[in-house]
Amino acid sequence: MSYQTLTYQRAGQVGIITLNRPEVNNAINLEMAQAMADLCSEINQDHEVRVVTITGAGEAFSVGTDWSRPSEGIELQSVATAVSKLNCPVIAAINGDALGQGLELALACDLRIAAEIARLGLPDITSTLIPFDGGTQRLPRLVGRAKAMEMVLLGEPLSAREAYRIGLVNKVVQSEELLPVVNDMAQRMAASAPLALRYAKEAIYKGSELTLEQGLRLETDLYTLLQTTEDRAEGIT
Repeated sequence: MSYQTLTYQRAGQVGIITLNRPEVNNAINLEMAQAMADLCSEINQDHEVRVVTITGAGEAFSVGTDWSRPSEGIELQSVATAVSKLNCPVIAAINGDALGQGLELALACDLRIAAEIARLGLPDITSTLIPFDGGTQRLPRLVGRAKAMEMVLLGEPLSAREAYRIGLVNKVVQSEELLPVVNDMAQRMAASAPLALRYAKEAIYKGSELTLEQGLRLETDLYTLLQTTEDRAEGIT
C-alpha cells in the first residue's frame, strides 16, 4: 500500500492512516479521494486490522476540498463514503483544523478526539456552496438539527471545547497528548474480538435508522450470530 497523498502503517492490529498533503493543509483532491477509496477497500480485506485511526500530517487535519482543479468533479472526490464503509471502528485524531470536507471526513469516523487547538466547521456557505460529502446528513444525526443548522447556515468554525460541549467530538486533549491518547484507545479497542467490534458498530448504526422494536430484534440477531463464531471462543479463553 503506497500512496503519495496518504500514508498507511500498521501498529499491531491498528491501521494508521495519515492525510499527507501538509503543504496545502491536507486539502482533499481527486488523487487523495481515490487513494482513500482504494486503501479502505484493502483494509476491509485485511482481517488482522481491528481498528483504524485517521489523522493529518503537519498542522491541520484537513481544511477541506482542494478547489484548484474544480473540473475534477464533486462526486468523484468523496472521502467520507469510503471511510464510512470500513467494517472496523475508526477513530479520527483531529490534530488541527477540520473544515469543510475535512470535517465531513471526521464525521464519517466512529469516534473523534480533537487537539485543543483544532477548529471544526462547515464554512461552505460562505463560498456560495453547501456541504457535499455527508455534512448535512451526518452532522444533525450527531449534534441535533438546531445546532447543525447553525453550523451550516453561519459557516463559522467551533473551537474544540465547544465541539466537545455539543457532542461533536468525544474528547479534547493537548496537542502533544493526541496521538498517544488515540493510540491507547485504539489498542484497547483492538483487544476485543473483531466480529464483536464489527457487530456492535453495525447494531448502533443500523439500529438508529429503525424503530426501537426493530432495533432490539437486530441486536438480538447479531448477538445470537456472534455465539456461533470463533470470536466467541476468543472472548472466553
